[in-house]
Amino acid sequence: MAINGNEETARLQEQIELLKQQLAQAQKLTALGELVSTTTHEFNNVLMTIINYAKMGMRHKDTATRDKCLDKIFAAGNRAAKITKTVLGLARNRSGGQEPTDLTELVTCSLLLLEREMNKYRVAVDRIFKPIPEVHIDGNQIQQVLLNLLINARQAMPRGGRISIKLQYDAEVDMVDLVVRDYGCGIPQDKLPRIFDSFYTSKSGPDESGKGGTGLGLSMCRDIIESHHGQIRVNSTPGKGTAFTLKLPTVTRAAKLAKPVAAPIHHLPAVPSGPTVMS
Repeated sequence: MAINGNEETARLQEQIELLKQQLAQAQKLTALGELVSTTTHEFNNVLMTIINYAKMGMRHKDTATRDKCLDKIFAAGNRAAKITKTVLGLARNRSGGQEPTDLTELVTCSLLLLEREMNKYRVAVDRIFKPIPEVHIDGNQIQQVLLNLLINARQAMPRGGRISIKLQYDAEVDMVDLVVRDYGCGIPQDKLPRIFDSFYTSKSGPDESGKGGTGLGLSMCRDIIESHHGQIRVNSTPGKGTAFTLKLPTVTRAAKLAKPVAAPIHHLPAVPSGPTVMS
């Protein structure tokens, strides 16, 4: 019976892991669908810029006007290319594993995807980016975490406000800190210990943008960060705002963690030099 019980336990654990993977994939597709809606409007703005400046260049024959139009078209084309690259990065798993990554670039691309949404809800974003080393992460997964935190921060300020994003290197533990802070409603102290529980949410449902209310986001964020040998922390004060801190390992720290730990050497007791007397 014990063997059957062990087999049943192993089978259930395998099913749980499979369901967690499917849930993570479903959440990724949901986030991608939301971003497609946002970026479609952004693409329309970029295309209108290109079309309008192309028309202006065709109407005016002087070199100065045409050069200005070409510069605007070139800038809009580059912006469209960055948006496309970022969305495609979310749609696929990049390398499919953890690798050295420029976290500053990753954060910048994520903000690009949400720029229109932040403007729509009158939310300003302050960037405090200090020099940091590369981190060893799965860029696709960390971007999902970041987008989730940014959307939560935006929702905490329904009348608009300010979000600050900070990147800094913690040399003492050889990790990079990514801090997302809002100045919104904050989280009540009695609810704070439960925010990382699966299916727990303080929201009544999705907001007018269709986001939020499932209770899956922060639980998945915690699982992703912990799978990177990182940490996620939260500090919140009702009426003043909330700050989430992600601590992610640098490439050098990840390499140390990946090294196998040598097994301790157990020395045999010394053999007596004289004859052994056995009773």
